[in-house]
Amino acid sequence: MNHDNGLILEVSHRLGAFSLEADLTLPGRGVTALFGASGSGKTSLLRLIAGLDRPDRGRIELDGEPLVDTATRHFVPAHRRRLGVVFQEARLFPHYRVRGNLAYAMPAHMASRFEAVVGLLGIDHLLARYPATLSGGEARRVAIGRALLSDPCLLLMDEPLTGLDGARKRELLRYIQRLADEVDIPIVYVSHEPAELVEVADTLILMEQGRVRAQGKLDALMERCDLTDALGGFDAAMPLEASVQAHDGAYGLTRLGLDDGQVLIVPGMTASLGQRVRLRVPVREVALARAPSAELSYRNQLVTVIEQAWVPPGDAATMELRLRLGSQMLGARLTRKSYDELGLVVGQEVTALVRTVAFSSRDV
Repeated sequence: MNHDNGLILEVSHRLGAFSLEADLTLPGRGVTALFGASGSGKTSLLRLIAGLDRPDRGRIELDGEPLVDTATRHFVPAHRRRLGVVFQEARLFPHYRVRGNLAYAMPAHMASRFEAVVGLLGIDHLLARYPATLSGGEARRVAIGRALLSDPCLLLMDEPLTGLDGARKRELLRYIQRLADEVDIPIVYVSHEPAELVEVADTLILMEQGRVRAQGKLDALMERCDLTDALGGFDAAMPLEASVQAHDGAYGLTRLGLDDGQVLIVPGMTASLGQRVRLRVPVREVALARAPSAELSYRNQLVTVIEQAWVPPGDAATMELRLRLGSQMLGARLTRKSYDELGLVVGQEVTALVRTVAFSSRDV
């Protein structure tokens, strides 16, 4: 399937007092996240894409094929759009075993991929069980598998981690990461949780009161000071890409190479040598020093340049920093007092100190 054209939306829609206006082009690869506060229009937009609602005006096009065009009264119904939809609830058929649920909407030509999808989601051992015996996380994985086996052109996920406890959320998030990395189907992922989206999203669409405030690559949007108020939760972590250089099995560590030639030591990974990985670097784990030093206990001492520094609204005691690391960015947060005592200024070279255990990762 050629997904190069992606998803194009130019829609206007009113629901009571709420109005939605969106002009978007979503990429045909990777995970696009719809992010915003409750009531911002995320789910309303998803329902228009899915064909569950009709826009008052506009058009929706997927991979060059029109789904909606109000000017010509063209409307493809939901069941003919070849979309896989995963709701907040699993919505499995209680009278079917897991195998029956997975096969329910599966076309004949997808039978050869059944075992691969089941293995990808780790649900091999669940096939003979009924939905009532599944945990919340297991049920969501079965729902994702059912959506994938319908042979969709696009996968829509509406807050799939809602209602799960911490351990189940982390488990399902790992499977969604694998899905994003290994399956050539674009994903639209709705969430209001920044921690989820930093882990899985490539592209971010910021929704606010029924309007698109910003759209673009997640990394690029996180660098914009004018979005600090809306993306405050994303400041908790920033993405960083690197390549696997070596594994130290004796100590359970992996050495990664950054694009600017600097090296990172992180907890042991299973990725192959040379493989690209994306790291999640929590802002709270980034300390600063004027220069590298062997006397410091940090194994990761990265030479960076202060690209931006500002006082966040409503917090006069804090300084937020963006640190240029080659072509990438790190975030750091410290008190204004520490910033002044270190004599820091924008454009200055500074050493970012990051503990080895601070990193989490996924394959790129």
